Amino acid sequence: MNATVEQVIRRRISDALGGWYGSLETALPTVAFVVAWIVTDRVAIGVAASAVVLVVLAVVRGVVGGSWRFLASALLATALASFFALRSGEAEDAFLPGILLSALYGVGALVSILTRWPLVGFVVGMGDPEFAERPTAWRRDKGLVTVCTRLTWVLVALFALRVAIMLPLYLAGEVAWLGVAKIGLGWPAYLLAIVVMGVLLATGHTAQTADGGAEDVTERMERA
Repeated sequence: MNATVEQVIRRRISDALGGWYGSLETALPTVAFVVAWIVTDRVAIGVAASAVVLVVLAVVRGVVGGSWRFLASALLATALASFFALRSGEAEDAFLPGILLSALYGVGALVSILTRWPLVGFVVGMGDPEFAERPTAWRRDKGLVTVCTRLTWVLVALFALRVAIMLPLYLAGEVAWLGVAKIGLGWPAYLLAIVVMGVLLATGHTAQTADGGAEDVTERMERA
């Protein structure tokens, strides 16, 4: 008996989690910026504190090994935040890139749903052993597309929540609360979204749909 689409996706989506250390790598530079700014009221010192934390995290990552993905994301986010904050001299502008990116990702995820190319489908599709040769094969399974559409709606809600909370704080110049919101709406909110996805996957029973070939993409992922 074939596994349901939800069972296959549950086994493939776990790689999206970065663990507790991945959450620290993304959160600590923001903590350093906010604390340094509160103490000194100087944007440049806040940026310098973030840079020091990134260097320390890079050294630790080099020692313990593992994926550099989350540290690279933190580095890019910190660089963008520093550019905006130093350019204007306003600490709240350090959070503007994140707000804009959340809005962009939210719109992109929504468009992917409306066009029937749900964003989560590409993440799941990477579990296909033939993904490099057939990167869009997952879309031939209608059941897989249906489930990934539901999961992508969760991402749309996550990005919308981030913008809805952080944009008013940015407009009000509430730097300390922006720091709290960014941390809380980062890994913890992402983890909550994963939990919601897990509930959807645990309660769904969508049958696999043949893709017209000799073998269905979900069957390949099931055996991988």
